[in-house]
Amino acid sequence: MRVTPEIPRHLLISVAVLLIAAVLMSSYAWHMRKLVTTTQDTANDTRPLAPPVAGPTERVVLFIAHDEDGSLRPQSAAIPMPSARQERAQELLRALLAIYLDKNSPHVLGSGAEVRSVFLVDPGVAVIDLNSAFADTHRSGVLVEELTVASLIHTISANIPGIVKVKIVVDGKERDTLAGHSDLSSFYDVTAVNQLAAELQSGQ
Repeated sequence: MRVTPEIPRHLLISVAVLLIAAVLMSSYAWHMRKLVTTTQDTANDTRPLAPPVAGPTERVVLFIAHDEDGSLRPQSAAIPMPSARQERAQELLRALLAIYLDKNSPHVLGSGAEVRSVFLVDPGVAVIDLNSAFADTHRSGVLVEELTVASLIHTISANIPGIVKVKIVVDGKERDTLAGHSDLSSFYDVTAVNQLAAELQSGQ
């Protein structure tokens, strides 16, 4: 009869300790990989953090583009509005974009599209600064681009009195067109845009 030699107790304890250490190291390594991935994702997210809006909630009118029938429709909204005209214009357009970036958007914009800022220059000139994602991912087409431009301009001019001309730039720089059609190289006359908006609202 063959007798199996007994494994020393201290050796069993050493093996058990090594196994536990291996499991702990594996868990630690997994945790560190997850932490590094999260950190990289945060570092790669270059979207500016919008400061909290200070101001009472006000009822405003946003002019929403609808792709299914090529129309521009007024929509009432209650949003926090600061007292300064420039900040008011920015919040109006950010509220407008929130609708366009929603999963049920009537006028789809590309992921990451933002209004970086709006500058109001007296007398009566507004400069809308879009980010590159807004323009680079925008769908190309005469009507779809006209709807976007008319929606932006008509929304701020209807809620901020005194704006007569609007310039649209991308990342603070001039751009020839929005996505191949709507001309961004010159100033838009608000009266002409409002006439276009009225036609789009009536379905003409």
